[in-house]
Amino acid sequence: MRFDNPLTRMLGVKYPIIQGAFGTKGSGSSSIAAPVSEAGGLGILTTISYKDPDEFQEDVRRAKAATDKPFAVNFTLFKDSKYDNAYHEEYVKITLNEGVRIVFTSAYDGSLIGNRCQKEGCCWIHKCATLEHAVSIAKKGADAVVIVGLEGTGFKNPTQNTTLINMTAARRLLNVPVIAAGGIGDARGFVAALAMGAVGVYIGTAFMATQEFRTSEALKKKIVNQSLLDPDHRRKIYGLKHGGGPSLAAGLVDSVPTAKEFIESLVSGAEEILKEFEAWGMIER
Repeated sequence: MRFDNPLTRMLGVKYPIIQGAFGTKGSGSSSIAAPVSEAGGLGILTTISYKDPDEFQEDVRRAKAATDKPFAVNFTLFKDSKYDNAYHEEYVKITLNEGVRIVFTSAYDGSLIGNRCQKEGCCWIHKCATLEHAVSIAKKGADAVVIVGLEGTGFKNPTQNTTLINMTAARRLLNVPVIAAGGIGDARGFVAALAMGAVGVYIGTAFMATQEFRTSEALKKKIVNQSLLDPDHRRKIYGLKHGGGPSLAAGLVDSVPTAKEFIESLVSGAEEILKEFEAWGMIER
């Protein structure tokens, strides 16, 4: 199945599938990013998952040696914490010097880093949790925006909406491409996001359950065995104080494939869904 849309053209990737930025130490590294990129998606290295800039630079070079496909670097910014713009200064220099030309910022206002990287020829995408923040960052020049729905993991915002509302509303509010995140873990979620107006999907939990992702086998087993009907899991994910772990997409994961196998399942599954639509007379291709 061939994809050709604003996101694939912007990033130079085969599929509009982006691996989430993982902040846990050692998780957001080339071990997952390179296989994702090599398989046609976009892998992301996350600066806060490294102990220092030297370790980060070594891993950027490791990723470049492992794939000639594009990959990105994510700079996570938290207000009133050590992870501010100054903290990322050396990481930004390394990213630019190593020739990485796709950068993500997330959480707090990433315009200082994003605009600076744009001046060096980079594409800048910001990830946020609310429509208000998406509108604000788009006005500051972001090339695209990822909006995380309530279904996703991470700290919640009281004004956060579902992925469904985010995507359909964002198309009315924003003039930049919008990428869907939150609760997407299979081909139906992938196709649904595109139908809602997203140019691509940003996936965290399902990539956590791939063979290349650096985490305990116990966590991968927990994701695979997570019930869609588990009320405790739903309460934890929707709680405002929750700050990590698998999202509600965990209930959609039933195996531990390679990153390539997972991406291929999304693409082939999307093709089968479109064939269903054709059989029902809903679309013609």
